Amino acid sequence: MTVSATKITEELDSAKKSQESPPAGNKQGQGRYDSGTFKNVETDSSYRMQRHYGSDRAQAKVPVRLQLCRVKVKQAELILFTTQLSVMIDSGVVLSDALDAIAEQAEYGAFKMVIMEVAETVKSGENFSKALAGYPKVFNTMFISMVRASEASGKMAEMLSVLSGYLNFESETRKRIKGALTYPFIMALMAVAATGTLMFFVLPRFMRIYESKGAALPKITQVLVGFSRFLGNFKAMTVFLTALILTSVGLYYWSKTLIGRRVIDFIKIRTPVLGTMFIDTIVTRSMRIMATMVNTGVNLLESIVVIQDSCDNYYFRRLWAGVDEKIRDGYQLSESIMISPSSKLIVPGIIQMLKAGEKSGKLGEVCDKISVFYEKKLEASIRNVMTLIEPIMITILGSIIGTIAIALLLPVFRISSVIAH
Repeated sequence: MTVSATKITEELDSAKKSQESPPAGNKQGQGRYDSGTFKNVETDSSYRMQRHYGSDRAQAKVPVRLQLCRVKVKQAELILFTTQLSVMIDSGVVLSDALDAIAEQAEYGAFKMVIMEVAETVKSGENFSKALAGYPKVFNTMFISMVRASEASGKMAEMLSVLSGYLNFESETRKRIKGALTYPFIMALMAVAATGTLMFFVLPRFMRIYESKGAALPKITQVLVGFSRFLGNFKAMTVFLTALILTSVGLYYWSKTLIGRRVIDFIKIRTPVLGTMFIDTIVTRSMRIMATMVNTGVNLLESIVVIQDSCDNYYFRRLWAGVDEKIRDGYQLSESIMISPSSKLIVPGIIQMLKAGEKSGKLGEVCDKISVFYEKKLEASIRNVMTLIEPIMITILGSIIGTIAIALLLPVFRISSVIAH
């Protein structure tokens, strides 16, 4: 659900006007009003005015926050926010001031409202991570967990910089995949348009000629005719679409169950070519998070909790949950991975490198090198997938269009003999 533009504008105007109104509980005991005159906070009129202001503001926030909790923002906006915040905190700007500055520069919209609300929550004394947790559609569990860890280590600027780089990498990956699918998608649309024209305008004419001569259409053409009649049957299509919608809804809710997640996630990591890309993506993210958190002073157990939250695959989550449990029992990281469920997802080479990092006391550096290596491996996997997508789509579409073309051309080849007969 998104916040409408009118609603956002109204709330932003209200927030802007409220900034000109007196803040309740001014430390100096004075408040400034629109007229520019200053009055003592202890006076009755000022006190009533502040109570009325605070009450209206609180009432206005309730529906806005409820809407903002469900709002979604563009990835580009989130990347810009993370980058700006990292730079400003690294420059020594206080977090609340940095949030205010970013909110002031942001374009009018839902995300501007979110930043303003987060800034106000931080000013009230709450942790930054807790303020972000109120907007789960904007900041995912990995984002919040890494911010929480950076609060504990005191190195928020470095963690936000890593988050910004990771978000940039994910955004570029999505763009590459979308770019690879653009050409096949356009071809599919053209194929549907051409097929529809042939089936609903050309094929009926041949049917009438064949029927008038008492001749039978070729078998493959009869199948195509039956399919076109099914598409033109309102009742049959209504039943079919209803069943399709109900099935889609059922599959959606089934995918949210534990069994559904296990099946879908198993297919993701076991599918040829695509499975390698999914595994490389999660391993790259996990090693990068571990390298950043270990290098910034966060203990290993907290790092593993963040990694577990960042994994969107059931089997990887189970792996890191097992690693967490084994480490608490006294095992080393490399040993914990080897004896945990789904340990085959991590190749032996990584385990050996982690073991060497543990012995040398340079686990963070080793994890950083692994993340760099797997990032390059992931880029190669993405290129392989994009290389395969286009020819596969062209082959599938060509087969469909070729079959339909043959079904339509056979009657044309036989039309002379049918007319002669």
